[in-house]
Amino acid sequence: MTTRFPDTFLWGGAIAANQVEGAWQEEGKGLSTSDLQPEGIFGKRVERKPGDFSIKDVAIDFYHRYPQDIKLFAEMGFTVLRISIAWTRIFPQGDESQPNEAGLAFYDRLFAEMAKYNIAPMVTLSHYEMPYGLIKNYGGWGNRKTIGFFEHYARTVFQRYKDRVKYWLTFNEINMSLHAPFTGVGLPEESDKQAVYQAIHHQLVASARAVKACHEIVPNGKIGNMLLGGLLYPLSCRPADMLETLQKNREWLFFGDVQVRGYYPAYMKRFFKEQGITLAIDAEDKIDLREPVDYISFSYYMTGCATAKENQDRLRGNILDMVPNPHLPASEWGWQIDPQGLRLLMNTLYDRYEKPLFIVENGLGALDKQEACGSINDHYRIAYLNDHLVQVREAIEDGVEVWGYTSWGPIDLVSASKAQLSKRYGFIYVDRDDDGNGTLERKRKKSFYWYQEVIKSQGESLK
Repeated sequence: MTTRFPDTFLWGGAIAANQVEGAWQEEGKGLSTSDLQPEGIFGKRVERKPGDFSIKDVAIDFYHRYPQDIKLFAEMGFTVLRISIAWTRIFPQGDESQPNEAGLAFYDRLFAEMAKYNIAPMVTLSHYEMPYGLIKNYGGWGNRKTIGFFEHYARTVFQRYKDRVKYWLTFNEINMSLHAPFTGVGLPEESDKQAVYQAIHHQLVASARAVKACHEIVPNGKIGNMLLGGLLYPLSCRPADMLETLQKNREWLFFGDVQVRGYYPAYMKRFFKEQGITLAIDAEDKIDLREPVDYISFSYYMTGCATAKENQDRLRGNILDMVPNPHLPASEWGWQIDPQGLRLLMNTLYDRYEKPLFIVENGLGALDKQEACGSINDHYRIAYLNDHLVQVREAIEDGVEVWGYTSWGPIDLVSASKAQLSKRYGFIYVDRDDDGNGTLERKRKKSFYWYQEVIKSQGESLK
């Protein structure tokens, strides 16, 4: 067995604009859905008033400190960095005909800085945020007009950055809209299934139009979808549990099925019929959906179980709620740790779609503590990432085509679920707490040097 990853394998990390940039009102930026969720994606939507505080308003101040952070990423050896563009920096209300030049210029500077170190950008078009103006004035993704607004945004940034960005993604964890409708599709949390799936349909059409636009505009560009990899195991081998697991996994795999195969699978048609859901799908939508993505990207943090039994205890990790697996340990936040599940997920996706994979999120949120000397010995993060990367290597040996790996939060950032900085993911420590106190100083953790060696050795240093 080879211990070295392919020479073409891309190594890096992943961040999101609303969790790192800050500068929430600078240079013409509009109000986003994230700005209305100071407590994270599970926090209630609020109307911003002067003086309201959100940790994300400054976040880690990447907007002003990106040269320092990119330099640190380069020191680790990154060959790719996944970022997102804040839609409201480009179109503050979402429906403007002309983009905000100051917003476009910021990403010009960011990509130029990355190019200095030969770090390839991977850009997510919409990562847990959208212009609040589109919700206030149109009803978010519940309105078919939002498809056109998104396509205009996508074509604008494709045209602007076509010579600097090769790798693109449409929507971050697109399947999460089933569990957090406001964050995902701009609908009230209490929206019924009919409304949510109609909004999801509009988003799937918009994603397909963005794929087509990318193929038209970006020379040699590659554009993928992005799934929250919520793989479930049956709690037992009872046939009822096996069937329940199949159905639960299909709830999120459906998004990949449409974006790769270009049509709604038969199992979803049965689901819609039984749930009394009738989607407004026109002939043009069906044509649009036929534009397949070039690769499959996904996040992976945990697995869970499914059972047909009612009233089973459940746990929540990231967005999905799952029945806990009695055979697995859990993190401080209750997320179960399952490295082999990553190998299983990769084989499942590759067998199903026969498209290249890209792992664009994987990491461990933990309460890091500084030693008296100031060092941060995050050996638990090293162990977690080592064990998962070993399973990535196993999947490659299985024959799975994998383009790269970007760990979630290579630098400490504001967590999406609870808007916390105390839940730290990074190889780089940021001196700021949940109340906004701190110097924002950057400091290398023990894992910084570990990941540096993993990249330098092309994975041969993994144990």
